[in-house]
Amino acid sequence: MSTGLKKHLRRLTLLLTAPLLVGWLLGHPALVLALALAVYAGWMLHQLNRLHRWLERSNQEAEPPEAPGLWGEVLDDIYRLQKRHLRARDRLQSMINRIRESTNALRDGVVMTDAAGAMEWWNRAAENLCGFNSTQDQGEYIHNLIRTPEFRSYFEAKAYAEPLEIESPARPRTRLQIEINLFGEDDRLITIKDVTRLYQLEKMRRDFVSNVSHEMRTPLTVLSGYLETLAEQTDRMPSGWQRPMDAMRHQANRMEALITDLLLLSRLETSDRNTGDAECRPADLLRQIQQDAMALSGDQEHEIELRIGDNRRIRGDAEQLRSAFSNIIFNAVKYTPGGGHIRIDYSAGSEGISVSVTDDGPGIDPEHIPRLTERFYRADPSRSKETGGTGLGLAIVKHILYNHDGYLSIDSTPNSGSTFRCHLPANRIIPENGQ
Repeated sequence: MSTGLKKHLRRLTLLLTAPLLVGWLLGHPALVLALALAVYAGWMLHQLNRLHRWLERSNQEAEPPEAPGLWGEVLDDIYRLQKRHLRARDRLQSMINRIRESTNALRDGVVMTDAAGAMEWWNRAAENLCGFNSTQDQGEYIHNLIRTPEFRSYFEAKAYAEPLEIESPARPRTRLQIEINLFGEDDRLITIKDVTRLYQLEKMRRDFVSNVSHEMRTPLTVLSGYLETLAEQTDRMPSGWQRPMDAMRHQANRMEALITDLLLLSRLETSDRNTGDAECRPADLLRQIQQDAMALSGDQEHEIELRIGDNRRIRGDAEQLRSAFSNIIFNAVKYTPGGGHIRIDYSAGSEGISVSVTDDGPGIDPEHIPRLTERFYRADPSRSKETGGTGLGLAIVKHILYNHDGYLSIDSTPNSGSTFRCHLPANRIIPENGQ
């Protein structure tokens, strides 16, 4: 018990005892006691009113009013708590100001919105990149300012594993990359980057590859044609010319396959991801590819097993999917030793669409797996030369699956075979027969 409270209790005891004694001497103890309590209650209300007026003042740093006893201690304690609160508030405000200054110094835009998209705060870079107005757009919905259907779909989907690229709503010929992170109660932290230069460089690279491939195709066709003509005249050629002729035909075929893959990859990279209107039946595609794979195997006599778990149609480009599936199946044939077993599994259900190719070949070292879908990357360059690979097959597969909202996963262990699996979302399945 504090000293002030003890003093207050002693005073209250005296206050009650003295009126009782005086009232007893006057013959009216109850009346005198009631008057004393009324005076005491009035004094307490007066002190409470002084406290209330002090707390109402706009200047919270003002000294508290003087008061005796327990009221003085209460006022002093409140004043100390108030000072501590003000110091903590100043520290927090200083930290917030520092964070705002640092984010305003960023070249990337930063925007905070609530779950519905109402804008709560953004930095100067966001104003420059997207044209936001600090005096008018507070509380405005961000999809009313970035009027791009792709952005609204991206914002509402809550699938933020991959960033979104759009044109700037305020700066012509500016390409923006947008990333969203969830925090709090589905609030959004949006990062906006200017990737115009990278976009232009990537476009220049694609155009260069496409143009060079087209330009190379014509002279290569001429060379291949003359080589084929010369091959028909081998009986008239000196015996020493046969080997260089075969080598030239082989290299010309490799160059033609490389140009074909480069053009296909360039077309996939530059085309829109519009495959929702096309339809195909993967089971039929896989049966045809199985026959082609058996023909490719030839004398090696691989055992190629096909398991079909669903026969429904899906939304997708048949030619693109044929290219993707055949790439991983033909790779399994090329890299699996003769007589090996290759199993193709197809399934479609609520968890999605899956095409997996499993072989019992030499497998792949784990360090190579993350880079297998890069252009021209080869886990074993010497074997790729033997099989005639271009190093673009899995890059093509990755882009085709991306165009279909899917992805490629690879599981492999050295000397224990590999599994390449194509994943597509379940919403691409077309229901049939009431399913």
